[in-house]
Amino acid sequence: MKRISTILVTIILALSFLLTACGQQAAEPETIQIGLQVPLTGDFASEGQWAKQCVEVAKELINKKGGVLGKQIEIIEADDASNPKDSALAAQKLISQGLKAVIASYGSSVTAPAADLYDANKVVSVGYGCTAVRLTMDTQRPYFFRTAGRDDTQSEYFAKFAVEILQAKRIAIMHDNQDYGLGVAEDAVKFLQSYIDSGQVELVYYDAITPGESDYSAVVSQIKEINPDVWFFTAYYPEAALLLKQAREAGYTGLFVGNNSVPTPEFEKIAGVDVIKGSVHLNEPMPQFLSYAESVEFMDAYKAKYNEMPGSIWAVYAADALNALAAAIEKAGTTDPDKVAETMRTMTDAAGITGPLMFTERGDRKDIPYYAYIYNDQGELELYQK
Repeated sequence: MKRISTILVTIILALSFLLTACGQQAAEPETIQIGLQVPLTGDFASEGQWAKQCVEVAKELINKKGGVLGKQIEIIEADDASNPKDSALAAQKLISQGLKAVIASYGSSVTAPAADLYDANKVVSVGYGCTAVRLTMDTQRPYFFRTAGRDDTQSEYFAKFAVEILQAKRIAIMHDNQDYGLGVAEDAVKFLQSYIDSGQVELVYYDAITPGESDYSAVVSQIKEINPDVWFFTAYYPEAALLLKQAREAGYTGLFVGNNSVPTPEFEKIAGVDVIKGSVHLNEPMPQFLSYAESVEFMDAYKAKYNEMPGSIWAVYAADALNALAAAIEKAGTTDPDKVAETMRTMTDAAGITGPLMFTERGDRKDIPYYAYIYNDQGELELYQK
């Protein structure tokens, strides 16, 4: 009897093990889960909301075509509140959920701490609004990529555009001493240096503002007195809108050139049509001006869902971060981070909303072009053509 009891116990334990194993198998996610770290609160909550919407549209388009590896994509969100501390917390939250790939995030100083955590935990992360050169040059992050271009690309374009197209002789450069704005400004001076040395151009102003202030009258007075041919502002849209508005009210009529974080609906709302018209802004390919089949498909789907255009190029880059991850996972045939990261570096046929999605060994996006855009009299962006 004792032996029979022992046998029964063994059978019960074996059955229990099998049932547990089956339960665990059934509990495996039926979807491919990809994280989305965005600023849904904080100073750049608008950017986060636009990114969330763009990723949602991209996800729906991918899922309608069969998903990835025969599974539907599911997006898991985490709010980083536009600051480095909460960025690290958001990254830890997504890592703790076992995610192997994430889209993260807006702002270079916000992206950096998260990228370090993702890399340490072998999670492939794709930044969409982080442009500081140091993110890929100063530190080795084998699991980090970005769909946006680098600051030095924009700065090089500005130097040539200002001198060779705008024929500027006197240039003012203004930044905000933060990673992004300072980086663009420093690189702009570097690429202008040969023109300065040859006497073609004079740098008549180079200084920083304090972000978050409401009165920039002292700075505006300086710009008005100096009266540069081109006033290049390299920081974010809230300050750009206030500066330009106060400058126009003070009587400054010169050409304002904003960098790629400026031309957004928020900039337009704060400054107003009469202020922004005639201002020129540098940016990477904006999808409404592109003719790729993927651009047209995405824009049509976005407008059908939200009855508006995406608020910024960075939000569209978030969608392309998802497209890049989906293409790499499909091509690798697995979600294994090592294989996905290697595929990201070598794939040449991934099509994105903003063009082909190819990456360097360090994770930078290859072949990002730049364009100049101008606000017309109706306050709408057009391609600048001279």
